[in-house]
Amino acid sequence: MNTVAIAGTFDTKGEEFLYVKSLVESIGLNTYMIHTGVFEPPFKVDITNEEIAREAGYSISEIAERKDRALATEVLSKGMEVLIPKLYKDGKFDGIISFGGSGGTSLVTPAMRALPIGVPKVMVSTMASGNVSQYVGTSDIVMMPSIVDIAGLNKISKIIFKNAVSVIAGMVGIRAELPDDVDDEKPLIAATMFGVTTPCVNFAKNYLEERGYEVLVFHATGTGGKTMENLINSGFFKGVLDLTTTEWCDEIVGGILAAGPNRCEAAAKNNIPQVVSVGAIDMVNFGPIETVPKEFSNRNFYKHNPTITLMRTTVQENVKIGQKLVEKLNMTLGKSVLMLPLNGVSAIDAENQPFYGPKEDEALFDVLRNGVNREHVDIIELNNNINDKIFGETAAQKLIDLINA
Repeated sequence: MNTVAIAGTFDTKGEEFLYVKSLVESIGLNTYMIHTGVFEPPFKVDITNEEIAREAGYSISEIAERKDRALATEVLSKGMEVLIPKLYKDGKFDGIISFGGSGGTSLVTPAMRALPIGVPKVMVSTMASGNVSQYVGTSDIVMMPSIVDIAGLNKISKIIFKNAVSVIAGMVGIRAELPDDVDDEKPLIAATMFGVTTPCVNFAKNYLEERGYEVLVFHATGTGGKTMENLINSGFFKGVLDLTTTEWCDEIVGGILAAGPNRCEAAAKNNIPQVVSVGAIDMVNFGPIETVPKEFSNRNFYKHNPTITLMRTTVQENVKIGQKLVEKLNMTLGKSVLMLPLNGVSAIDAENQPFYGPKEDEALFDVLRNGVNREHVDIIELNNNINDKIFGETAAQKLIDLINA
């Protein structure tokens, strides 16, 4: 039988978790009880809080003596993040479910994020109706609103608990009965795209798919870049077509779609063949025009849609962005290709378009030409806009060449 791990603070919510345990077992699944609270639970568990605390270098008695809830949450969360992947690898459970408020959610979701993509993960939380990015990150956690607080059994909470158990039971119990996909053996390629680089990526995608590859496209909106980096680190891809590195504009200048300081590292560090370009490095992203910081009031703006305002990058900003790309490209252990579109890095960075900026682009290109390690990074320059068909197809072929090599 499949096993569902149930994680939570059994010392304060024992009644609720025992009810969930009974529901899971009533439909023929095993349970694996993981106690994340500070004090003794009212029933026998499979993993104690002492075992969790030990993984973070503490004893549970030490945590209890300090009477510091923030410290307890931090320590037990770190312990869970280390322990849960080990338990899954050892075959102790097939999926995991938890229930909690802000504290319980913060405690368990880091451990869920540490599990591989595809492992069933369900978090029923009072926080699920708001911004859940801090809990989900780039993982596939299913967040369910608890509607009422996780504080006792009542008519509403029982309905939610039953629905949540049905979700995790279906994920661990029925998925094996679903038919296998016939094209699972195709080599996977990761690609990055933005609205203003869509033609380029579509040309490259079609070229690769005609030659037997499967291309997963990530929207370079911060979350997209983070998710791609995470999946590269998890070993999903044979190659990376990172043609749209615009998230660095937001990271460095202060836009709303930054992907964090580790963007563009995963392929280099894991020696995954990659072709990189400078797609949409002509723009920083903000929300509606009235939300743009006043310090940028005299800049060149383009209203992409009612909720997104684009701001043209300057020469100075492009120098900084180029330096950051050099730093990441020079992490390459094997071989990478950097492609420069000399006639524009986006659809609106072309002659007679609002962000046309030869000086700004040349500043970016010069930093890259002079900074990358040519032993590991080949630079290819084409007298094209990034969205020209020849640019996209050349990038795709270069990636194939790297994979074959």
